[in-house]
Amino acid sequence: MRKIILIVAILATALQQNSIAQHSTIEVKTQLPQLLSSYYGIKDALVAGNSGKASASALEFVKAANGIDYKIISEGNIHALLKDAGAISETTDLKKQREQFARLSTNMITLAKAVKLGANPAYETYCPMNKTSWLSDSKTIQNPYYGHAMLTCGNVVETIN
Repeated sequence: MRKIILIVAILATALQQNSIAQHSTIEVKTQLPQLLSSYYGIKDALVAGNSGKASASALEFVKAANGIDYKIISEGNIHALLKDAGAISETTDLKKQREQFARLSTNMITLAKAVKLGANPAYETYCPMNKTSWLSDSKTIQNPYYGHAMLTCGNVVETIN
């Protein structure tokens, strides 16, 4: 009888661990792409020069970042992302949003190089005029730091898979 109880306990533990591992995999597959998508929303709004949409997209980013488990991304990294995106969400001053986006981009690029954020590659793109980079979902240059004034300023420097 003890052997049966022991075997049942071992099986139950194994199934529970497998369930937790699958749950964690599902979280990673949904949380990180959502974070990246929100980042792209901020970038696209800045490209368009739409500070209201940039603020709203930054708020979406904050919500996505708050939902990420610290086992996936460290607490310190999440707090840095929250600080950067929070500053963008709290203002409609396009110049300030673009300055803060540079910090957010630096942190997102570091994260993208450490953790796979999505199924598709991300492109690290560099603006020589602003001397800073951003992530893009396309090789086509659309500069978030200058918008339509210098829309195509920049070049892809790395493909991040």
